[in-house]
Amino acid sequence: MSAMATVDFFYEFASTYSYPAALRVEEVAAEAGVTVRWRPFLLGPIFAEAGWTTSPFNLIPAKGRYMWRDLERITATMGLPFTKPDPFPQNSLTAARIATSLPDDGRRAAFSRALYRFEFGEGLSIADPEVLGRALTAAGVEPATAIIAAGSDPVKQALRATTEEAKARGLFGAPSMVTADGELFWGNDRIEEAVAWALKASAA
Repeated sequence: MSAMATVDFFYEFASTYSYPAALRVEEVAAEAGVTVRWRPFLLGPIFAEAGWTTSPFNLIPAKGRYMWRDLERITATMGLPFTKPDPFPQNSLTAARIATSLPDDGRRAAFSRALYRFEFGEGLSIADPEVLGRALTAAGVEPATAIIAAGSDPVKQALRATTEEAKARGLFGAPSMVTADGELFWGNDRIEEAVAWALKASAA
């Protein structure tokens, strides 16, 4: 039964902690026999409802300083490159639309991991068409076709629907994992718990 266990991995390209999470969630899940569904969404609309116009890491300077140092520690432990992007947060709309347009058959995940590496590993702008194209190429996707598809109305509507679903499920940050029974886990450090819960839910 565990082979049927799934976890929805909700991630936002501007999210700092989504970087290490995206680079390890598949491995953690695969070891347990759990399938990951990659769900790109936007935090902006959720933050706006709370009256925020930027990341809480900018609104609360002490929290922001802690987060950047924490991310340095996490990436060093994982052996990942780290460069703070400027500005922060990045404009993630086009990136999220591109990810939404890609099939969740490995290509969406590969594009997402590559883009996170460019953004938080090299400090590059994820709104730059060249950077987006490089991430698509790394995922084995033809850039021009994918970028055009990302601007279509069905893709825009699909991303809005995923963001609305995230709100309805009670998400307030990224990365967030939701299991088949609706249990919510927030943060890079909750991946193992989410995977374990997904197994338990599938066996119930």
